[in-house]
Amino acid sequence: MQGQASDLVALDIGGTHARFALVRFAADGSIAMDDPITLKTSDFVSLQTAWEEFENRVDGPVPRAAALALAGPATGETVRLTNNSWAIHTGALDEQLGLDRVCVLNDFAAVAHAVARAPEDQFLHLTGPETPLPLNGTISVIGPGTGLGVAHLWRSGAEHYHVQASEGGHINFAPTDHIEDAILSRLRARHRRVSVERVVSGPGIVEIYNTLAALEKKAVDDLGDRAIWERGMKREDKLAEAAIEHFCLALGSASGDYALAHGSRAVVIAGGLGYRIRETLKRSGFADRFRFKGRFEQAMMRLPVKLITHPQPGLFGAAAAFQREHLSETA
Repeated sequence: MQGQASDLVALDIGGTHARFALVRFAADGSIAMDDPITLKTSDFVSLQTAWEEFENRVDGPVPRAAALALAGPATGETVRLTNNSWAIHTGALDEQLGLDRVCVLNDFAAVAHAVARAPEDQFLHLTGPETPLPLNGTISVIGPGTGLGVAHLWRSGAEHYHVQASEGGHINFAPTDHIEDAILSRLRARHRRVSVERVVSGPGIVEIYNTLAALEKKAVDDLGDRAIWERGMKREDKLAEAAIEHFCLALGSASGDYALAHGSRAVVIAGGLGYRIRETLKRSGFADRFRFKGRFEQAMMRLPVKLITHPQPGLFGAAAAFQREHLSETA
């Protein structure tokens, strides 16, 4: 895209990072996107100051159109992000950021748009039939990160689809074995209510790790989530390895629950964490837990489960949503 005028700024604002990318729409409807500029949300007090930093880093004019994927319920004129302190006044973005056209949506609704638009070679098969994603019916989209993102899309043919955002990460955590019973018990001692994202998220690995240590009566260092993930993925810490395996089990259980609730014909795992542990997921008990639904086990075995490998599905999906809202004749 260098040397070409950009049509849009796509933003993916999560609990930890805010990503910005310049986007251009081709005449055939395809979407081209520059490498993103990634900022830490903790380094900025608001979207406005982060936007100023983005503008300072761009060589050339910044488009007066933006698509924002936000990690929170994108309803009403003020969006308070679920896992960071920013409050975004969507009705004032044109004035605050100097924009003419804006599209605002939930971050996992954006990922669902990416699932609808990404080519088949950007999906990695995890379990179930090795078939392409269906062109008709519902597809669940699930992604562990700073929290747990959940959305789904309904397809009717190759071109027509509808995305439904949700706050599915905040449903109750449902234990399946005695270890998850112990995880829930530890969390209940500190929280009135335990949502599934307290376990099935990047930070949730801390709860799993500490519970395993307590069950084995082991004294362990007070580690943060990044350290546990790193030790476990490098196989430097057996307890961290076991925690990652139990994380994969819990993700499998939750993914199967969402598929049942959505009436899905397929499931897609998304997000940076999912991508980083993709090989671990394939060799873990994820697939067994996904299918472990009693009388519906045979039905679950017929659902393809894939992982989207697009490097920035939130940004790509935000651009796709803007295109449908502002540029499509059938939007």
